[in-house]
Amino acid sequence: MKMTSKAVLHGLKQSKGDFEGRAFDSTTFHLSVDIAQSSSGESIGVVTRPFKLGDSTEFQKWAHLKNSWPLGGVMCDCEFDIVAGADNTTKLTLLAIKPAATAKAA
Repeated sequence: MKMTSKAVLHGLKQSKGDFEGRAFDSTTFHLSVDIAQSSSGESIGVVTRPFKLGDSTEFQKWAHLKNSWPLGGVMCDCEFDIVAGADNTTKLTLLAIKPAATAKAA
């Protein structure tokens, strides 16, 4: 099931190269997610969670922000795919991400 959501992007990382004869090329986006309550106790706040999307060309779309990245991150519009697992778990996959449109002052 596809879902759209707003999320804060705190950073992204490009990984490209060769390791033991195997090529790799990806971009990882670090988005804020709710810690949520678990069976092991309560929690407060948010953490970042890594989501891989595309190859290193995804990183280049954001490279112009390298020297001006806001301390609080960038609000983004995200598209996710949610898939239910056999063991009552869900898998969240990032399908698309772009900076959210900023509201204009009246």
